[in-house]
Amino acid sequence: MDTLIMVGQFLLSLSILIVLHECGHFFPAKWFNTKVEKFYLFFDPWFSLWKVQKGETEYGIGWLPLGGYVKIAGMIDESFDKEQMSGPPQPWEFRSKPAWQRLIIMLGGVTVNFILGFFLFAMILWHWGEEFFPAENVKYGIAVDSLAHDMGLRDGDHILKIGDKDFEKFSTGAFASEIIINNAQQATVVRNGQQVNIPISEKFVGLLSSQANQKRPLFGMRVPSKVKEVSDDSPASEAGLKVNDEFISLNGESIQYHHQYQKASYLNRGKTVKLQVLRNKRDTVNLTAELSEEGTLGFYAYAPLDLFDTETQNYSFAEAVPAGISKGTGFLTSQIKAFGQIFKGRIKAKDSLGSFISIGKMYGTTWDWQRFWNMTAMLSVLLAFINLLPIPALDGGHVMFLLWEVVTGVKPNDRFLEIATMAGFFLLVILMIYAIGLDISRLF
Repeated sequence: MDTLIMVGQFLLSLSILIVLHECGHFFPAKWFNTKVEKFYLFFDPWFSLWKVQKGETEYGIGWLPLGGYVKIAGMIDESFDKEQMSGPPQPWEFRSKPAWQRLIIMLGGVTVNFILGFFLFAMILWHWGEEFFPAENVKYGIAVDSLAHDMGLRDGDHILKIGDKDFEKFSTGAFASEIIINNAQQATVVRNGQQVNIPISEKFVGLLSSQANQKRPLFGMRVPSKVKEVSDDSPASEAGLKVNDEFISLNGESIQYHHQYQKASYLNRGKTVKLQVLRNKRDTVNLTAELSEEGTLGFYAYAPLDLFDTETQNYSFAEAVPAGISKGTGFLTSQIKAFGQIFKGRIKAKDSLGSFISIGKMYGTTWDWQRFWNMTAMLSVLLAFINLLPIPALDGGHVMFLLWEVVTGVKPNDRFLEIATMAGFFLLVILMIYAIGLDISRLF
């Protein structure tokens, strides 16, 4: 069921993006009296799941959910319809239209995707607002993992800045992104009451962007190790652990914060341990408990959401529109910078490459409309950006040749366009197969 929910969200999101993208080509083509022979959601090699002929256009749904297409008469595209192109140009064909009309038709898809992405970001902010943890509310500082420790961060640090950017909203992802994307070379923290500047080595760009570390939280919010709930018939219940008990030690090792308890319990997994807890804020109680093979006792500790207040920034409709555009352009800028880092060799391409498997997993196994629309917004902007790349067979490849024609007045030869489109198409197929292979290898 979890997989079905994840796949269902991905397919719904993909369907919305594909249909609207292709509408961006379809309607300008119609406006300029260009014949559109097919409009398909998903690809239909050999057969389609459903199709209907309305007027001059066949509308259908294919079985291969890797994209969609409109087949415009007289256009050299991935259909490679050589027979049609061998005849004399007809007035209703794409190739007979002025270059500026062909340019509008080709830019229609990415234009719709950009507008859709910005619109969705705006509507998300208008409906849900933006909830976040103010960094200043994380009063116990951070709890770091080994990679953050190697970077120079320490338990209890209060982060003030990453690079030149103030660390106002607590987010380990935003912290890592500033290093990977924006070349942040220093973090500023408060440690034991003193402001400390921590230089960040170049090597952490590669480490943080690697596939193994992309989802790894560098740090969390440090919280006291305090019991919120004890499970019935658990080792914790049998040992006599009570709600609101605060850990003092485990096998004599001092415990103050919950990440310390987690480390100590994992190291002693499967063993009988001696616990010391503070009860009712005044009584020290000694307990003996048997940890599971995973190092658990069967209790829930207080989480950051229980202890720290979040803030929600709400937006009126008038405020949400520019804020959504700003969020969309910020996301687009980060993607462009990430491509730049790949070309510079600071990020490995294979660590950033993923197929529909990687994308589908990002939707999660529960249906959350806010996450769904946020993912759809990001994919819409990303789809527009990728389609604008000057690669033959993509919209950007067609636009590149059309701009050449507009600037020089010389139309590229049809045979040249056919070969270039075929080369671009096979390059994309190879990249897709490679990305799917990477994702399959990551599953194992």
